Amino acid sequence: MTFKEEIKRRRTFGIISHPDAGKTTLTEKLLLFGGAIHVAGAVKSNKIKKTATSDFMEIEKQRGISVATSVMGFDYKGYKVNILDTPGHQDFAEDTYRTLTAVDSVIIVIDAAKGVESQTRKLMEVCRMRNTPVMVFVNKLDRPGRDAFEILDEIEEELKIGVRPLAWPIGNGTEFRGVYNIFEENLYLFTPNKQTLEQGIEFKDIQDSKLDDYVSPRAAATLREDIELVQGVYPAFDHEEYLKGKLAPVFFGSALNNFGVQELLHAFLQIAPSPLPSKTETREVEPDENKFSGFVFKIHANMDPNHRNRLAFVKICSGHFQRNTNYLHVRLGKQMKFSSPTAFMAEKKSIIDEAFPGDIVGIPDSGNFKIGDSISEGEVLNFKGLPSFSPELFQYIENADPMKSKQLAKGIDQLMDEGVAQLFTNQFNGRKIIGTVGALQFEVIQYRLLHEYGASCRYEPIHLYKACWIQSDDPKQLDDFKKRKTQFMAKDKHGRDVFLADSSYMLQMAQESFKNIKFHFTSEF
Repeated sequence: MTFKEEIKRRRTFGIISHPDAGKTTLTEKLLLFGGAIHVAGAVKSNKIKKTATSDFMEIEKQRGISVATSVMGFDYKGYKVNILDTPGHQDFAEDTYRTLTAVDSVIIVIDAAKGVESQTRKLMEVCRMRNTPVMVFVNKLDRPGRDAFEILDEIEEELKIGVRPLAWPIGNGTEFRGVYNIFEENLYLFTPNKQTLEQGIEFKDIQDSKLDDYVSPRAAATLREDIELVQGVYPAFDHEEYLKGKLAPVFFGSALNNFGVQELLHAFLQIAPSPLPSKTETREVEPDENKFSGFVFKIHANMDPNHRNRLAFVKICSGHFQRNTNYLHVRLGKQMKFSSPTAFMAEKKSIIDEAFPGDIVGIPDSGNFKIGDSISEGEVLNFKGLPSFSPELFQYIENADPMKSKQLAKGIDQLMDEGVAQLFTNQFNGRKIIGTVGALQFEVIQYRLLHEYGASCRYEPIHLYKACWIQSDDPKQLDDFKKRKTQFMAKDKHGRDVFLADSSYMLQMAQESFKNIKFHFTSEF
């Protein structure tokens, strides 16, 4: 297969949703169809076991939520599919935001009864910022839910995107009979509690009276009215608008019952984009360029607790990545060779010899990488779009065991490199402050420090409103600001100046009084 054909056959996408909308179930079923797993549920037990220690997995098990992005790849019908299943819980949103920089398109899962929820709105904002193509899967049709038109109106209004149904449900809840696939002109009938791979019945003309025999005269009449309304109200599916991130095709089904998933996958493979160009500070990198380039979008410490190793997740943006080849680590300015790069399969992690644009490769890391780092075949490239967000919750972190201060320092250092939270050192009293976007992160950090590094910590409250990075072209005003706000000045892990405002009023006054200082709410500026 030629280099360009390898790129064309790749589909790298993220699955996002509010917690409990059925995201992990949908991921499982997609892997089941792809033949990557043989029993649904295997994903849960294999939530890439190596992405965390088995102890850390306890947090996922106890809470019943994903706390780390998993990467899974498989081949299906000539395509190479890479799925990134993201945490839905808002406390882990930062991991999800960064994961969205590594995908070319997104499937949003929405619960048919609950509609669009708050976390889905936030994640859609990130997709909109990047013009990421979005497809919607309305899940749990086998349970009582809301009217399909009502859900579509809500998606348009709340997610600020045009919609076009490419499938249509026949009833819902106990009255759910199946789905008419407008895209394939097929009828799929639903049998409750039956986990089979359903076969579509070709049905080009829904006016045909045979439809009454398959569903029921009443359900058939409703479907005909609905489809007529759909064709009249919604514009025809425009592939270009979808690729620009302005139009979302919508599918319906029940992931738990395997229903509607196969059609979603087939349509997705046909219309979703192959790897897209990536923006850097100097130029746009095309996937089919000959020279290799990629960036680190996630780091996970302690993939294997026995070896205390870390894995850097690298999204390949261009060229042909090869094992045991010298590549430039742009930030450090040094050549590095990777002897055991890994690919992620649903059930195992395997060493690979090569990878292509769109693929996600795991590189064992001894502390050389941080999130946002670029690797290339020699060109100095800095990829954009991997910010750290301004934290909203803060606590002082203190050592609870003076005998383990080295372990604590190492643990904090490595966990902060993962981007799970941010570390600030107060310039006034030298105390260390952890900032996160969600309260659960504090628990995860404490748990992992103890179980992975043998270090115990305790938190002390600190009242802060916002942390913002500051910069200015006016050194005099910057110096004056730092002197006046000494108590509220800190340095982040990379030595940059951070202003810790204790109220929105204080931040507003600072912005009004110091016009020549820029206050940034993400670390990318």
